[in-house]
Amino acid sequence: MPDPITAPGLIVRIKKKTNGEAALSCERADGSVTWQRQEGRLASFFPLHDLTHFAVESVLRFDAAFFGLIASGWDITDFAAPGAKNRVTPQAYAAELFVGFFDLERATGVLGDARDFAWKAETYCREHKLQPISFRITDEQIVAIRAKRGELFAAWQAVPPGETLELRFQ
Repeated sequence: MPDPITAPGLIVRIKKKTNGEAALSCERADGSVTWQRQEGRLASFFPLHDLTHFAVESVLRFDAAFFGLIASGWDITDFAAPGAKNRVTPQAYAAELFVGFFDLERATGVLGDARDFAWKAETYCREHKLQPISFRITDEQIVAIRAKRGELFAAWQAVPPGETLELRFQ
C-alpha cells in the first residue's frame, strides 16, 4: 500500500438518501473511489461517526488515520478485514479511540477533558491487552474538535434528503 504520510487529498461525500439511509464515498486524487452503504440503524450512527473522524483527524492533523489511509489506497472494507487491527497505523488506532470517546459524549452528554481521555485510553488499552497510545490529546484540541464537529454536524443536518455533503480532507 502507498505511504499514508505522502497521500494526496481526498474528497469525502456523505449522501443523505431519501429513505433515511446514507452512503459514504471517498474519491482519491487518482480518481479511484471506495464507498459504503449505511443502512438500517447504521444510517443514523455512521454519518455522525464519520464526521467525528473528519473533525478529529483534521484538528489533530492526522494524515495516517482513517481518511489518510483511504487517501493512500485503503478501501473502506480493509478496516474490517481479518488482521486489520495489526496493520493500522498508531495514528489510526489513536483516532479510533478518540472518535469513540466523542461518540460516547454524544450519546451520554457527559463531556471529558484531556485527563479523562488519557485515563479512558489507558484503561481501554490495559483491559484489551493492547499497546498504549503515545499521543496525548490536549484540552485545547478537544475544544477545537468539538467546534469542528459541531460545524460538520450542522452542515449534515442542513443537507436535504437526496443530496450530498462534500468535504475535502487534506
